[in-house]
Amino acid sequence: MLSFWEKQSLLHYDMIIIGGGIVGLSTAMAIKEKAPKTRVLVLERGVLPTGASTKNAGFACTGSLTEIIDDLRIMKEDELLQLVALRQKGLQKLRKRLGDDKIGYAENGSWELINNSPEQTGAIGRIDEVNEKLKSVLGEKAFEAFTYSNKKADFGFDENNVKYIVRNNFEGELNSGMMMRALIDLCLTSGIEIKTGCEVSTIEEEQNTVNVIVKHNYLNEEISFSASKLGVCTNAFTRQLYPELDIKPGRGQVLITEPIPGLRFKGIYHFDKGYYYFRRLGDSVLFGGGRNIDFAGEETTLFEFNEKIRADLTDKLQHIILPGVKFKIADWWTGIMAFADTKFPILKQHSNRVSLAVRMGGMGVAMGSEIGENLAEMMLDI
Repeated sequence: MLSFWEKQSLLHYDMIIIGGGIVGLSTAMAIKEKAPKTRVLVLERGVLPTGASTKNAGFACTGSLTEIIDDLRIMKEDELLQLVALRQKGLQKLRKRLGDDKIGYAENGSWELINNSPEQTGAIGRIDEVNEKLKSVLGEKAFEAFTYSNKKADFGFDENNVKYIVRNNFEGELNSGMMMRALIDLCLTSGIEIKTGCEVSTIEEEQNTVNVIVKHNYLNEEISFSASKLGVCTNAFTRQLYPELDIKPGRGQVLITEPIPGLRFKGIYHFDKGYYYFRRLGDSVLFGGGRNIDFAGEETTLFEFNEKIRADLTDKLQHIILPGVKFKIADWWTGIMAFADTKFPILKQHSNRVSLAVRMGGMGVAMGSEIGENLAEMMLDI
């Protein structure tokens, strides 16, 4: 049983955020920056952030050429520009808030590998068109294409699988662990409380308050935290609280190799509309993606391995990225993202006291800080 003291002093806040990933912590920080006296609590279901904030590849990205072209197929130009601007603003806000040194940010080049297929090579002919469309947001030319045979010595990829290589002038890389460590430290020093291992079972909204019910596993009872406003930042797991929302989970498979002597390339890389992504990390290669070969199997919130995709990643690593190079895979992991037919996140006032910022579309690192800013303003009625 909770004591009188606990019930009196430890359960009541001005604002509660559910979700301790990049969006949740960015929202909490934005609230504190705008209203320093606000008492803010962040509830995280896992011991560490559960979704993808610490399980991603550490790409500070706005979108590859073939991904942007594919987006233009399903959305209007002004919508695409809004989306790219959101990513760009989010990255700028993240870097300004935490500092490049504290997040391991670097710009060692961002590239996309283009193969011999007509769809892929057709993208090269649209670079000028895409650059012109994005210029109003980015200010300068985003993409430059090079014939890969002239660049092979710089990278070492398989020439039979790479015809062109496209540079993106607006992307960088960061260390996801350092980023979250810096964000957590900033929240704690700002007076934000973070409680982990707190899976929310129920949200009860009343006239003047909202109650967030969490099971206390040790005491085997429920604890009710209360606040005047609640922000929900649970991304792919949001349908466990609001099953009516248009959210599809998307699991990502990721591997990292043991150090490889003589590794030539640096920076971050995409191919196949952004469904595959890899980077150099020290002298190792981090490589992930492939959910497009099994969308149905990866539409899950289970942190399990998909052997079909693992085999595909291993094959592409051997035959495209590291042809003729011996390597050993040091580790595998999975992360859970959130998607829908649209690439725009859900950012809205759900009810009088509950607001949502979820469904980051695999771009949480890029958008999270700006989305958190917008959610904070919504909760503070700014």
